[in-house]
Amino acid sequence: MSVELSLLGQDTNYPTEYQPDILFPIARAPARQNYAHVEGIQQGLDWWHIFEISWLNAAGVPQVAIGRMTLPASSKNLIESKSLKLYFNSLNFTQFDSKEAFIATVEKDLSIAATAPVTLQLFDADDLAISKPEGLCIDDLSPTRLERHPDASLLKLDTELAEEGEIQLYSHLLRSNCPVTGQPDWGTVFIRYQGKKPCYRSILAYIISYRQHNGFHEQCVEQMFADLWQNLKPEKLMVYATYTRRGGLDINPCRVSDLTWMPRPIRLARQ
Repeated sequence: MSVELSLLGQDTNYPTEYQPDILFPIARAPARQNYAHVEGIQQGLDWWHIFEISWLNAAGVPQVAIGRMTLPASSKNLIESKSLKLYFNSLNFTQFDSKEAFIATVEKDLSIAATAPVTLQLFDADDLAISKPEGLCIDDLSPTRLERHPDASLLKLDTELAEEGEIQLYSHLLRSNCPVTGQPDWGTVFIRYQGKKPCYRSILAYIISYRQHNGFHEQCVEQMFADLWQNLKPEKLMVYATYTRRGGLDINPCRVSDLTWMPRPIRLARQ
């Protein structure tokens, strides 16, 4: 379905009755046309944290939880975020015999929308721990140059150090825009890399170049992965972005060239 037909940017009434058909799938294929051949572009997961989950138990008493939704990168569709928020709101006044029954209903509905198995893990309201980022932060470096939109030509190898090895870098300076509403999306991006050493300043410049780019979270991560893979030619690569919360949701896409490099999902302080 075309994103122009979605609920993004529209005035919306919040449903008070269970409404699974409000979920709005968006096909991944069109955004992947330019890099569908890139190894690993469909390997990985999208983790979502849902901070506004509530339903009624069998006695009609409200229950609350924080959810972690896991959607495979190989799914035909991603799910538009506002429709997901409205879907979870539609469950606020629906009774379930158990937490397990709630999870089963949600997983069924989301799997239909994504056309792939989607799982939901629930945490008590105080139980989703905050993690510290691991790796080398590159935010204090001087970027090689500043561009207003993603520019893969920024990416360079380190010409002064030809050694190969494994590194993990991260930057808190990721910013992009929702392609429909124009609202800014903020995130931290992690890059794990094995191969000839890249120029860290060029990677920082490349990350900063997304600041006025219009793209969904998943599409930005896939473009980063493809550009790094094609321009720096690493042996292995992981790109994982932890975006900050908007509308009670945060989205955390991860793509890997090697499934053994899948990280554990985390939640950072900004989320």
